Amino acid sequence: MGTETEYGIIAPALPSANPTLLSSQVVNAYAATLRDGLGNLAGTRWDYTDETPLTDARGFRMDRGSAHPSQLTDEPVELTAEQIALERGEPAEAAVLMNLVLNNGARLYVDHAHPEYSSPEVTNPLDAVLWDRAGDHVAVAAMDRIRTTPGFSPVILYKNNTDNKSVSYGSHENYLVPRSVPFSKLAEALIPFFVSRQVICGAGRVGLGPLNQEPGFQISQRADFFENEIGLETTVRRPIINTRDEPHAVAEKYRRLHVIIGDANLSEVSNYLKLGTTALVLSLIEQGLAPVPELEDPVEALRAISHDPSLTVEVGLKDGRSLTGLQLQELYCAAVLAALPADADRQTLDVVERWQSLLVTLRRDPMEAAREVDWVAKLKVLEAYRTRDGLAWTDSRLALIDLQYADLRPEKGIYQRLARRGDVELLVDPADVARAAVEPPRDTRAYFRGRCIAEYPAEVVGASWDSLIFELPGQRRLQRVQTREPLRGTEALTGALFDAATDAEDFLARLLSGPDRRVAP
Repeated sequence: MGTETEYGIIAPALPSANPTLLSSQVVNAYAATLRDGLGNLAGTRWDYTDETPLTDARGFRMDRGSAHPSQLTDEPVELTAEQIALERGEPAEAAVLMNLVLNNGARLYVDHAHPEYSSPEVTNPLDAVLWDRAGDHVAVAAMDRIRTTPGFSPVILYKNNTDNKSVSYGSHENYLVPRSVPFSKLAEALIPFFVSRQVICGAGRVGLGPLNQEPGFQISQRADFFENEIGLETTVRRPIINTRDEPHAVAEKYRRLHVIIGDANLSEVSNYLKLGTTALVLSLIEQGLAPVPELEDPVEALRAISHDPSLTVEVGLKDGRSLTGLQLQELYCAAVLAALPADADRQTLDVVERWQSLLVTLRRDPMEAAREVDWVAKLKVLEAYRTRDGLAWTDSRLALIDLQYADLRPEKGIYQRLARRGDVELLVDPADVARAAVEPPRDTRAYFRGRCIAEYPAEVVGASWDSLIFELPGQRRLQRVQTREPLRGTEALTGALFDAATDAEDFLARLLSGPDRRVAP
């Protein structure tokens, strides 16, 4: 599994600044920190060769001419970088980095108008939380660099999902699923799960509607921006189930479930349960044991549940029943419990126990879950201001508090202050987060990618999720190493190879002497 976070970005002193330019500053500022000794900086371009964003899991491919420009993620953005350089009065050859492959196996790049951090692949939800937090650490380092660089105006990065002016940006999750599981089975079981999942992992938002046109507070930042049940788009006509069939792995064996409906979480417990419970429901679907409570109108149910922090609103099912979001979650939790193997690992048991306990707490009184759930923690802060100063939901100060909650600056962000005061539960150690920003997970192919970037920054000239391209001195042909098996390329399989090699040439010679040439062991 893995996460993708598009950060909200502003430069307070430059209200009309081009957000793409600001996002490129973030990427280049982090590159500068790497050059200063926090790690190696590879001149690695992103390799788009194997990307297929218009292939639909329902068995067809969208015509390129019919696609929204935002869907063409297989097109490099270097031209835009050149345009930006020229816009700043610099020569076109002055490199403006739009993409970095990091030592920890992650990708930091400009995605349209936002800086985006795509985490390395991990095998469990706690590691996913750790390397997701590493992305926040990278973002803070970039902000600090820009702030202290003469001639640059400070930028602020927010881990949120909307600017409350009709624009929403994503926080995506990715899960590896066997190709043998029919996509229709995934969709039918996941739609009601995703519609109700927000009660345990929504990020909370002041205002209702895409344009923030109605006063109030809702559970999810993303709910008002979804229009369809199933579809290929991610920025227009957003669907609850995204059908992009781009596995970034052996296509005959795996599919990548690309989840676009989640909120960006600052709460580590919310993030942990978002990823952990989804993985458990996917396991249920694989076993044919998942409940399928068919909703009458999933898109409307998504909004209705989000707009009801009391958690009492009921949504209609096609079988005539009406259930709350909590009751829908209890259906899935009970099914997971019933299917739990006797030898379940400790982390799986922890996710299930936390899920059960949280649902009981939310049923008793949602406000008791402030230490665990983002939307409750934010609502508790907002209600304190409302009570103290008699503020109505239309008061602009509440919108500012909402924004300030997601501010990643340690000295300014409200969530950061709650964390320092011990008012929210933390799951990962800050020292481990700092280490995860520069080191890859050891038990996935991210180890191979990150270690190659760290050891051979000059020779790795291209990278993607499922391959690396080497250019060796004196050799005319580039050498591509495939990494299509996500659970290969681990420290156990390749660590000794890295340790023994004297340079990139020696490393490749040792690597390619194996039985399966051009494939990472």
